[in-house]
Amino acid sequence: MSDKTLGYVYLALAMLLVGSTVVASKIAAGALPPFTATALRFALALPCFLVLLRVSGTPVPRPGRRDGAILVLQGLAGTAGYTALLMAGLRATSAADAGVILGTLPVVATVVAMALLGERPRPMLLATIALASAGLFVLHRQPAGTAAGSMSGNTLVFGAVLCEACFILLNKRLRVAVPPLALSTLMSAIGLAASLPFALAEAAWTAPVASSALLAVGYYALLPTVGGFLLWYAGTARVGATEAALFTALAPVAALLLAALLLGEPVGWRQLAGIAFVLAAVGALAFANER
Repeated sequence: MSDKTLGYVYLALAMLLVGSTVVASKIAAGALPPFTATALRFALALPCFLVLLRVSGTPVPRPGRRDGAILVLQGLAGTAGYTALLMAGLRATSAADAGVILGTLPVVATVVAMALLGERPRPMLLATIALASAGLFVLHRQPAGTAAGSMSGNTLVFGAVLCEACFILLNKRLRVAVPPLALSTLMSAIGLAASLPFALAEAAWTAPVASSALLAVGYYALLPTVGGFLLWYAGTARVGATEAALFTALAPVAALLLAALLLGEPVGWRQLAGIAFVLAAVGALAFANER
């Protein structure tokens, strides 16, 4: 197996793990309050990152006041905010719908950059936005007689996507680049510190918690969070940035398939049409960035 092919394998596995977080979050959200699940995720992931930081000899950054403030905002948005909103949203919507919405992240990040930085959109970027918007529109067309709760749940999941998009944008504003492993360690620490007070207020320990929910949080913390990090950066070290970006399209597909296989959720025309539009948008975005 060539080095580049191995990179493809690493990237594919990383995105499959990312897709599986939707199913894990759905299981955890059924028995745990959102901030409790968030705090547990980072409480488990942080020690692993600290060990990796020590073993690898990665230097711990000492950011200035401006970069320090950006890192805190990143932690609040991209870790605590993202996980808590995703968990809260999955209490009211299906994992299949959430997977499609999470697939819009690359396009949403581009839109946020244009809105906040005043970048002028090129025609191809406008096409990607239209495709992703069409996917969300189709997804939100609820059949008559279905429960109305999924709309609020989908809105919370989209809020999680916005938080992650802000994380990406803020990372580009850092004056001094932070090594990926150090950044993941810092984000886990900030996410834990931000979610812990709310988790204590939720007092989840006063009621019995299903073991499946705890196992789901443990899985989320150790495999997609820590293992996904290692696989993604092992892959990007062997593959170009444009090629790596295309692999993000695997995450919503994995979420959709795993929701059907593991949770028994029905996958209808709305989800299939939505994922088709989202995948087309991701492909068009990668093509636009390559030119």
